Amino acid sequence: MTSTTRWTSTDLLTMPDDGKRYEIIDGELFVSTQPSWQHNYTCVTLITELEFWNGKTRMGQANLGPGLIFAEDNDVAPDLVWISNARRDVALLADGKLHAAPELVVEVLSPGRADERRDREAKLGLYSRRGVDEYWIVDWRLKQIEVYRRLEQALNLIANLQESDNLESPLLPGFSLPLATLFQDASS
Repeated sequence: MTSTTRWTSTDLLTMPDDGKRYEIIDGELFVSTQPSWQHNYTCVTLITELEFWNGKTRMGQANLGPGLIFAEDNDVAPDLVWISNARRDVALLADGKLHAAPELVVEVLSPGRADERRDREAKLGLYSRRGVDEYWIVDWRLKQIEVYRRLEQALNLIANLQESDNLESPLLPGFSLPLATLFQDASS
């Protein structure tokens, strides 16, 4: 009889501080290497645009790489989130981590089949089940963004935006980002 380890948030506390990202989805441990320059540049450019918009509206906050703990066996660190003020007041606990779904989660793809599978399958499923309203998967190599939006009870692909498109969302009234701007300095 074989048994598989079911990882928990407590196990994450014992992981080495080695620059890798350790996440747990449905009890399975996922380990990622440090992101590339282009990955981080894309994250910083996107959060800068979101914060510029947010500075005008004061509707919420965007943040890079926050801890997001849905349960002991679902503990992740998305690349970027945006959360409304009202939801943040409930979700952000004393440990400095979010314990409920933000409205928007963004993952920027890293090279590698395992990392891409985690973002497109495991995290999409997790965010869908846990109440995220919108999920963007950003591919800086292909200069495109897949936009998943909550329809009924699940996140569904509603747009595959290309470099010539504008990124907009009903969650962010008045926010409009030409993808050409986002990807202007992204290179492989």
